[in-house]
Amino acid sequence: MARYRGPKTRIARKFGEPIYGADKVFERKRHLPGMHGLNKRRKVSEYGSQLKEKQKAKYTYGLLERQFRRFFEIASRKKGKTGEILLQLLESRLDNIVYRLGIAPTRDAARQLVTHRHIMVNNKINNIPSTILKPGDIVSVREKSKSLEVIQKSLANSNVSKYPWLEWNPQTMSGKLLTLPERDAIPENINEQLIVELYSK
Repeated sequence: MARYRGPKTRIARKFGEPIYGADKVFERKRHLPGMHGLNKRRKVSEYGSQLKEKQKAKYTYGLLERQFRRFFEIASRKKGKTGEILLQLLESRLDNIVYRLGIAPTRDAARQLVTHRHIMVNNKINNIPSTILKPGDIVSVREKSKSLEVIQKSLANSNVSKYPWLEWNPQTMSGKLLTLPERDAIPENINEQLIVELYSK
């Protein structure tokens, strides 16, 4: 599956927030990218605001349009608030859970760990980052991968306790998805209602 591989700081500056995590360049240059970025004060239409919110969600979770649209269609068929269900689905992806558990420092790194077969789900190797996990599923680091420097370093700097829907066992290097997260527990600064309005046109 293809994914965005371009300059990430440029994308972060476009949205005015570090959507890919800590970024030293972004901290120095918070204005819009480009030679006229400091002076740009464009009026954004309703459609523009909706599109911007969708793009932000796509870049944040590392999805391209076709895959993102599929998640929205799944969410729209379920009972409840479509926008909240969409974010719950995105949060339930295997690569995102690996990131939230602190096994990887970024979602991109989490995706790489999954595709390189370092991660197991319910004691079976799973190399599909887009796998949707269900409450009760257990994500663990493969035995021979537990000593990897990137994993050890990431876990040393992680704080899983800030996500009440996850449980982490440092002894076994495994985590459990306890429940689907409530909207106010998801830390991403995304206005999901604007995405729903965009796709509902």
